[in-house]
Amino acid sequence: MRTFAQVLVNTMVANVTTSFLWFALTFWVYLETQSVLATGVIGGAYMLLIAIFSMLFGTIVDRHRKHRVMLFSSVVTFAAFAVAGLMYLWQPESALLDLGGPWFWAFSGVILFGAVIEQLRNIALSTTVTLLVPVERHANANGLVGTVQGLAFIVTSVFSGLAIGLLGMGGTMLIAIGLTLVAFVHLLFVRIPEAKPEPDGERTPVIDVRGSIAAIRLAPGLFALIIFSTFNNLIGGVYMALMDPYGLTLFPVEWWGVVLGVTATGFIIGGLVIAKWGLGRNPIRTMLLVVVVMGLLGAGFTIREWWPLFALGIWLYMTLIPVVEAAEQTVIQKVVPFTRQGRVFGFAAAFEAAAAPITAFLIAPIAQFWIIPYMRSPQGDETWGWLLGEGEARGIALVFLVSGLVMVALALAAFTTRSYRVLSEEYRTGVPEAVAA
Repeated sequence: MRTFAQVLVNTMVANVTTSFLWFALTFWVYLETQSVLATGVIGGAYMLLIAIFSMLFGTIVDRHRKHRVMLFSSVVTFAAFAVAGLMYLWQPESALLDLGGPWFWAFSGVILFGAVIEQLRNIALSTTVTLLVPVERHANANGLVGTVQGLAFIVTSVFSGLAIGLLGMGGTMLIAIGLTLVAFVHLLFVRIPEAKPEPDGERTPVIDVRGSIAAIRLAPGLFALIIFSTFNNLIGGVYMALMDPYGLTLFPVEWWGVVLGVTATGFIIGGLVIAKWGLGRNPIRTMLLVVVVMGLLGAGFTIREWWPLFALGIWLYMTLIPVVEAAEQTVIQKVVPFTRQGRVFGFAAAFEAAAAPITAFLIAPIAQFWIIPYMRSPQGDETWGWLLGEGEARGIALVFLVSGLVMVALALAAFTTRSYRVLSEEYRTGVPEAVAA
């Protein structure tokens, strides 16, 4: 548990760094260009890259010691951020912010690549729960992971906005590069007790799709859980594309970062509740009930352009996110053999991450060019004003309302499926594979 705590803290520092620069990039681009389309494309590209690389990451995690995987992730992220820093020094900001020019996409792409490589470390972290934590404490350990993610989000949200507002993009990049180096040096002194992974007996490809599917099929209903999470992430893509534009309509960038930081205490509370009491006898049932509540919150927290309602809604929503993530991780750690967990986590991450950019790429231009202008017209105000009130961002509010109701319907439908019943029984009776020291 002491080793797990060290790995957890190191991962928190690394996650803070990548999220700090990622949030700062989004804030900076929107403030300088006022383009919802640009922020939507950046967010969608981030999730698309995760979808592309996650299955490769899962194979790497299964084939190598977890400590080496984490070191590799740190080195690549540091190199990417350093290259982005050199680009910032080389090119004027006007070139880096020209959406029609190559430097904007090159600069954003290098930063996104460095942030995406962090997913390799996160997949490795999920498997270290199985490696280092007793099975009866898996849900609690996953709750601690959610707490750490909440702490990272708080620090990121507050300081990204402050850094962009006070230091600009150059100073922000310097901080991110320095923190990446600190996390790498600390990781050099961490030791994870793990035997060298044994090969499966036959040569497998770099991206082992067959091995991932075979592991998933061993647990009836697990594929359905991944599919449900994928559809849930389709709704998440809406929030990813439009949350920052909506928040920056209500708050200056410095205050928007503070609001996100304060509301992210919900992550900590949700994670600590799981760490203390777990997820109950059936984590899948707990997850679906929580998703219903999340859908209702998503539908209602922009029903009026009133900042206390928006902030409270975000706080409650973030309190529930660790429950959903911990439930899926706990089920996989229980029903999937340890030697294949990296590939299963990678497969799940690829599927689920692929959903969000689809929505983000679609909803950003639809909102920019159709829904927002429609809601600002007399016809839109007459049709929806009784429900959504008045304000600058009523178009985004309409998108949130519909998305939240879709999320509720999806979760309620999942309760009626055979896969839900089968996987619930598999989790209750499944015996985890013993893990060699």
